[in-house]
Amino acid sequence: MTTVTAPHRLWQNPRYLTWLVSDTSKGLAAALFAFAIPLLALIVTNDPAQAGIIGGAGMAARLVFTLAGGVLADRHPRIVLMLIGALAGILLSGAFTVLALLDALTFGTLLAANILLAARGGLFDVAGESAIKEIVPDDAMGRAQAANQGRDAALQLAGGPLGGLLLGAGGWLVGVAMTLCHGIAAATAWMLHRQARRAGIVDTGADADEPRVGASSENPAADAEAEADAVAAAPAGSSAWAELREGFGWLLSRPDLGGVLLIITIINLGFNAAITTVIYALQQAGYSELLIGSLSAAVGAVMLVGAVVAPLLVPRIRAGVLAISGLSVVAIGAIVLSMVTKPWAIVVVLGASVLLLPSLNAGMMGYFMVATPTRLLGRANSAAGVLGMGALPLAPLIAGFGLSWIGREWTMLVCAALCVLAVALALGNRALRALPVEARWAEHARQYETA
Repeated sequence: MTTVTAPHRLWQNPRYLTWLVSDTSKGLAAALFAFAIPLLALIVTNDPAQAGIIGGAGMAARLVFTLAGGVLADRHPRIVLMLIGALAGILLSGAFTVLALLDALTFGTLLAANILLAARGGLFDVAGESAIKEIVPDDAMGRAQAANQGRDAALQLAGGPLGGLLLGAGGWLVGVAMTLCHGIAAATAWMLHRQARRAGIVDTGADADEPRVGASSENPAADAEAEADAVAAAPAGSSAWAELREGFGWLLSRPDLGGVLLIITIINLGFNAAITTVIYALQQAGYSELLIGSLSAAVGAVMLVGAVVAPLLVPRIRAGVLAISGLSVVAIGAIVLSMVTKPWAIVVVLGASVLLLPSLNAGMMGYFMVATPTRLLGRANSAAGVLGMGALPLAPLIAGFGLSWIGREWTMLVCAALCVLAVALALGNRALRALPVEARWAEHARQYETA
């Protein structure tokens, strides 16, 4: 007799829904600040190069603190870390609000605020990203990641106009909105922690991939949900540096994961530098913050459409094919962006460029979550973030200094060249091309496991 397990119903998982509200609130705060900080920097300094320094310093701080965040996420209960991170966000956003009200935003204070908020994200966001593996089972991970892509698109859709509207009234209003968002994130993280305690889930310090007291169920999906606060115990006497090296070593030993990180690094640098160049150029050309925010919203609307389509593509098309297709469209878009300057034309080109990004991200992130053991997920997540986005702090520097030294067109062509290079590397990467459809992720990942 064959037993058929019913597919996990993602939207009937209360712990996933609570996690989603918490993560979305935190994401909206980050989206508002990410929109406001380059424009505030340009308003305060009137210098694209100084704005680039502020943006690059924040990205560098996030990458550095992400390393520590990965170790924390594997040593301590991840839901508790989500709560602490949200409380820190309340404090930092409140301080930013006070600075804006006192008209004390300068190059120095903006630099400090960006670094501190980025450091908060690096320390605590890894825990939230890793917690989803312990809330959602493997057979629903692709759909969960596709839902997250839709959420991110919605944030971009709302974040641009909302950020532009708030910034038009004053930078302090952006700070107030960020504070409220972190407050919601803290409340829902506390609810998630309470849900785990009511369900009798006990963090025993055992490997989260092993059976656990208080986490049994007749339903395999419920078993997976019962591991939200599970973290692996660090080996006795191990140092944070040794644990961090283990995460990097594991990731780099996997051809299916580590081999694609250089490609991700290059495409992230090229496309983000292109978008930052567009934003800086529009601001310097005299366009309003609200208009720039509306452009961002239009791009977010296209990504939302792509996110709606993603759950249909990920189960049917191999992740490798989705990745290469998405990268190719981005590269073509970066080339065309160098030729257009009108806001409406920029929206059309950017929209076409990002249409496949939700499917690309859902496939790559979903496979990563399935392939990575829970005990290593925090460190592997931080390692992937650092290696995959290690060059990202250069993006605002390329945009700022490029506009100052060689102008918009040549700066955009430099960005496009980076994107084309990433596509060429992707086409030559056998491990990336071989990534299968969602149903075969677990089977495909097992062939790379070592004893």
